[in-house]
Amino acid sequence: MKELEKIVNKIVDENLIDIVLSNSREKEKEQKIKMRPVQKGTTQLFQVETFVGKQVFHQNLQGEEAKQVLQEKLELYRQMQARTTSAFYNVIISKKGKVTVKTRKEENKKIDASHNRQKNYIINEGDSVPFLQDLGVMTKEGKIHKEKYSKFKQINRFLEFIRDVLPHLDKNKKLRIIDFGCGKSYLTFAMYYYLKEQLGYEVDMTGLDLKVDVIQHCNQLAQKYGYQDLTFMIGDIKDYEGVNEVDMVVTLHACDTATDYALAKAIQWNAKVILSVPCCQHELNGQMKSELMKPVFKYGLIKERMAALYTDALRAMYLENKGYQVQILEFIDMEHTPKNILIRGVKGKSEQKNQKEIEQLESFLHVDPTIKKLLK
Repeated sequence: MKELEKIVNKIVDENLIDIVLSNSREKEKEQKIKMRPVQKGTTQLFQVETFVGKQVFHQNLQGEEAKQVLQEKLELYRQMQARTTSAFYNVIISKKGKVTVKTRKEENKKIDASHNRQKNYIINEGDSVPFLQDLGVMTKEGKIHKEKYSKFKQINRFLEFIRDVLPHLDKNKKLRIIDFGCGKSYLTFAMYYYLKEQLGYEVDMTGLDLKVDVIQHCNQLAQKYGYQDLTFMIGDIKDYEGVNEVDMVVTLHACDTATDYALAKAIQWNAKVILSVPCCQHELNGQMKSELMKPVFKYGLIKERMAALYTDALRAMYLENKGYQVQILEFIDMEHTPKNILIRGVKGKSEQKNQKEIEQLESFLHVDPTIKKLLK
């Protein structure tokens, strides 16, 4: 299409900042494409990122190659948005090929052509955050300690999950939040700081753990920072009865069936949001039997990993059965920790009728999980 060719040439040649192709016509092949200029030594290139499922493919192309790729790919997409140093372009392509272009002038903006741009985090390096300093993640000047950078990324990734569920939480009321198995409370403090200090939400937050010295230290830090609505308590997930209803339940690395107790409590309290990162799923590994899977289960490591995945799948299915919309998400990269699955449940309008599927899976594996017993 000549019109699209002219637009692409104009935008790429006009001090491009970035381009995004979205609303794919063939989503099973690819969902989105991003392009931006990068500088490698003295060479000006264009980095093209193609998003296919959960994978991202990168290409660094010369100017004419980049234009050609964009022109070819535009036929697969319904929308292109582009920013240059002087304008913003929104291009819509209809089913019949009609092209609509809307342009808005922008003030002079700078191009970041570094090959590896610094990621914009919710808590950025350079911010002075007292709890991160006391927890050994950050210096007083806001610089992240090299050996703690994976923890810094983990904290920000977790806050992104919190940001995603904000539409399901009522900002006009005081939010009741329980964090089971809070440990040293990196993420508990981060959650409070983000919701209360950065966003202005009213919260009543409790961290629960069995370690007396850890809880005492966390309470001292909360008092030091003036976090009046954040308290830490010594207690077991199984026995905690401090509330009747909550807005959000967080359980990070609660060991083995402790995760099941936390999920059951969250359901009992009608929690609007559940965020759970399970840990050490041993229960089903000792129960699973299957003639069909026997040749696979004879490999201990394979069986152990499959048991962990089946455990979390059943947890997700039980949450769905109780009316939650559930996603299984990657928490952080595998290089940082093997405990990288996050179960996110958001309360829906009605229960999901998947009881038969649950029973069939449990029968196939010959298992009787704790979550089933607790929810009965």
